[in-house]
Amino acid sequence: MAQQLLKPEEEEIRYGDVIEAPMLQSAESTLLHESITGQYSQEIPLSSVPYSAYERSGGVGGPGNPITIGEALEATALTAGKKAVDWSDVAGIQAAELRATGLTYILPGGVGAAAESAASLNAKATTEEEKTKLSDILSNATDKLPSDRAATESDAEEVRAAELRNDPALTTHRGAVSASVATAARLNNRTTN
Repeated sequence: MAQQLLKPEEEEIRYGDVIEAPMLQSAESTLLHESITGQYSQEIPLSSVPYSAYERSGGVGGPGNPITIGEALEATALTAGKKAVDWSDVAGIQAAELRATGLTYILPGGVGAAAESAASLNAKATTEEEKTKLSDILSNATDKLPSDRAATESDAEEVRAAELRNDPALTTHRGAVSASVATAARLNNRTTN
């Protein structure tokens, strides 16, 4: 049974930061132990979002329990899960995997390798329906990583740079891995300051 959340008028966040709805959705779904589905890409002001009972207790993004890179990858599955995996996504996912694990190579069978395989197959696919989507690769990413750690601003910068280097238009996509890691880093930074 889900815990009852406190009413918004009881206590509100009063920070000027901006967060994306998927991170809140992830925190709430973890609290409720339920899967919440849907596509959210609109940024919302932090001041308009009430603390939930889960956040007050030190849940995802709370003191002592920062949002990990793996959780940020899972947030990407929620925000951009219907997007077909492309080479920019591969670079972002691989950079995130390397930062999470501290390794200097892509793990065979890991999320980075799976993303690379998907992008190769997607390049040959003739219809959108045949293409592998980000949600296929990033769902349960935390379970697929041998180790994980809290997302930092440095991680977000590295992931964004990797995505930019591997996009023909030198841009990132809304809801991309870099956006999720950046949001996680901002939330983690907020709790330590």
